[in-house]
This record gives sequence, structure tokens and C-alpha cells, in this order.
Amino acid sequence: MSTDMPSPSYRLVRVELDERSLAPANADIEHERKVAVYDLLQENMFQPLGDSEMIGEGPFVLYLSSSEGRLVMDVRKEDETPVGQLHLSMAPLRKIIKDYFLLCESYYDAIRNAAPQQIETIDMARRGMHNEGSEILEERLKDKIALDFDTARRLFTLICSFYMK
Repeated sequence: MSTDMPSPSYRLVRVELDERSLAPANADIEHERKVAVYDLLQENMFQPLGDSEMIGEGPFVLYLSSSEGRLVMDVRKEDETPVGQLHLSMAPLRKIIKDYFLLCESYYDAIRNAAPQQIETIDMARRGMHNEGSEILEERLKDKIALDFDTARRLFTLICSFYMK
């Protein structure tokens, strides 16, 4: 039996959300945030791109906030050494986030009132919209941060939480 630990080089070990930037949350939204952070920290691939000598290996900590319509991704090493900040315009994601919210509202309403087949139909549409948002996020970050799809999905959930009402 091997006692080798998996390489912690390119992964997130902590994610902090700026509480002042977050939209007010109901219980469903707060639950989504907590689950996304938990799932993200359990398994992720996160590699800042650029001068590899300057960046080095992780693990990394990600501070997320919102400022002037931009998502701020402050990346640091586990010891808090700054790696860099990325200011990402939210304009390309606004429509998909809005549509995703509408589907989430329908989904939560359906859970309380609808037949199982209706819930499943809405959930499939919600997951499809979530995947589309994740793909857009991956594309927007491709030259800055290498992510796997599951990491992009969880980050998309967290980004949405800044705009959920």
C-alpha cells in the first residue's frame, strides 16, 4: 500500500467569497454556494498560466469578489503569496446567468409543487444551461487559468452566486 499523497501542485485548497459582493441569499442559494465550495475543494484542477517560474506550483487559494461589473479572481499560493489578480468582465455571461436563474427558480418551484416528470425536465434544462455557462467561463479563462470542466462548473455556480437575488 502506497502512502504517497496526490500531487497538490495545481489545485485549489481554499476558496473565499467576498461577503460584501454577494447578492443576498435565501436558503436555496446559500446551500448552492456551500455545496459548490465543498465540491470544488474536494476535487479540482486549477493552474494559473503565465511565467511558470514566477507562478510556480500551488496549491492555490482563490478569493472571489465583484467590483464595477467585473468578477475579481485574486489568486494566491497557500501561504498567501500573491500570484495575480484577474478582472473578468461579466458582460458575456450576463444573459446565460439570467436565463440560468429563471430555470433555477422554476426548478425550486417545481420541487415543491410539480410532478416528478416536470421536475426532471426542468432539471435537465437547468443542467444544460449550467454546462453552457461553464463552457463560456472555460473559454474566457483559457489563456489565464487552466481548468477541467468540473472545476469550471463549480466556479460558474460560485460566480452566479454574486448575482442571484
